Amino acid sequence: MQEVTATEFAKRFSQYRQAAQREPVAVTHHSRVTEVLMSKRDYDDYVRLRDREARAFWAHEMSPEMFEALAASQMDPRHNHLNALLSDDEPA
Repeated sequence: MQEVTATEFAKRFSQYRQAAQREPVAVTHHSRVTEVLMSKRDYDDYVRLRDREARAFWAHEMSPEMFEALAASQMDPRHNHLNALLSDDEPA
């Protein structure tokens, strides 16, 4: 990834915009990366991957539809043997 200072980026924006079509351009301020300019294609890939990422929710964040879907969900039958691990019954 190419790195450039904010001042340099501002002076030569068009150059770095073109460079971002090939690889992301990291913009630094006081030696710290504060922004990254990337192509629309790379951004679309990022959004697609981010949206596939598992996310945890607090109960108060969940909609009624999410609660219903969770209540109706079932484990894949291939994992039924795991139910024994959750049982309060002593093994026979």
